[in-house]
Amino acid sequence: MRKFFGTDGIRGQANTFPITAEMALKVGMAAGIAFKNGGHRHRVVIGKDTRLSGYMIENALVAGFTSVGMDAFLLGPMPTPSVAMLTHSLRADLGVMISASHNPFQDNGIKFFGPDGFKLSDAIELEIERIATSDMSALLPGPKDLGRAKRIEGAQQRYIEFAKRTLPREMSLEGLRVAIDCANGAAYKVAPEALWELGADVISLGVSPDGFNINKDCGSTSTDALIKKVHEVRADIGIALDGDADRVIIVDENGQVVDGDQLMAVVAQSWKANNRLTAPGIVATVMSNLGLERYLQSLDLGLVRTKVGDRYVVERMRADGYNVGGEQSGHIVLSDFATTGDGLIAALQIMACVKDQNRPVSEVCRRFEPVPQFLKNVRYQGGEPLEQEDVKSAIRDGEGRLGKNGRLVIRASGTEPVIRVMAEGDDADLVNQVVNDIADSVARSAA
Repeated sequence: MRKFFGTDGIRGQANTFPITAEMALKVGMAAGIAFKNGGHRHRVVIGKDTRLSGYMIENALVAGFTSVGMDAFLLGPMPTPSVAMLTHSLRADLGVMISASHNPFQDNGIKFFGPDGFKLSDAIELEIERIATSDMSALLPGPKDLGRAKRIEGAQQRYIEFAKRTLPREMSLEGLRVAIDCANGAAYKVAPEALWELGADVISLGVSPDGFNINKDCGSTSTDALIKKVHEVRADIGIALDGDADRVIIVDENGQVVDGDQLMAVVAQSWKANNRLTAPGIVATVMSNLGLERYLQSLDLGLVRTKVGDRYVVERMRADGYNVGGEQSGHIVLSDFATTGDGLIAALQIMACVKDQNRPVSEVCRRFEPVPQFLKNVRYQGGEPLEQEDVKSAIRDGEGRLGKNGRLVIRASGTEPVIRVMAEGDDADLVNQVVNDIADSVARSAA
């Protein structure tokens, strides 16, 4: 059983277990011990988003890593994918991102990347938990072998250049008016700068972080402000990142939201046409719309589904040789360029398609008609509602009513005490009723 790692690293409310200074110190020590191999000088790269609690967690982690002899390279506020990239680029033994992604400022989290830039496996996370909850005193080095900490200059520009190089050398965004919402988060400096350097006319939102306003009424989970700005400045495209910039949602010139499923469809079609796909399909999660699956079938491409979480998408991509994957929420993983979801790079690839096709975003990014899909979240206090017989019966009944023309996905969230009930199918009224019936059953059991 996991003690503090969840679906995507460690996450919780700041200054309560497991997101405390004490826990961050122990986790830093344990991760440093687990990744110290060989006699070379060991190093860890640490980035963060703009939450107030980032200062506390960063300093505690630095104390933990340096206490076991690791040198800590501090990036400051930087996107999660930049930490993954720089971990590999700087030949670090480990990378850490301090962020709770799209959650409000009260929450924070700790994500780890191995020396190859990929997120850690379940087995390694469990090993870090084991070490962190054991007596580490015998594993500490002597006074002369402690680590050092320093801030890395030029990290932002390194990432900007990396992102720009994912486009063809001759590609320019000149002529595109781009509104970008950085969610007052980790990409508030690098994303607008990269777009401007590529030639775009850039209008920026969510670039005034104060420690409290990350993801607040902005970013990929709250697109109203971006939609308003797209209309106001007559932008050709709107880009909404989340707090750590590993996901993206697009808004077209008409103010219509384009989710991750449509973005994956755009990339899949474009890359197939250019013989860039390394496998006959893409990887997505169980939450991706049935309409995406049907669209891919029309292109003779498959859709491989995984558990929710971009880490599981990446694991399947690596295992089976896929180079396009992602989530409906906007995690788009393009393994030709990155080891994890990268909102800026995904947006650049979409804009490349827009420039190549010389058509409006509304036409380029509307590849299929989504099947009606409904999601309901049911909060619970404890226990296992999905193990109750009444709930199991309601789920079986829902599956029977949907039949072959729909799908049902019920799962416990990996980051909060919530049961997510999702169904989709061609009959919207039926799908809505099935979701409500199952959600009501879960709520009764949870009570």
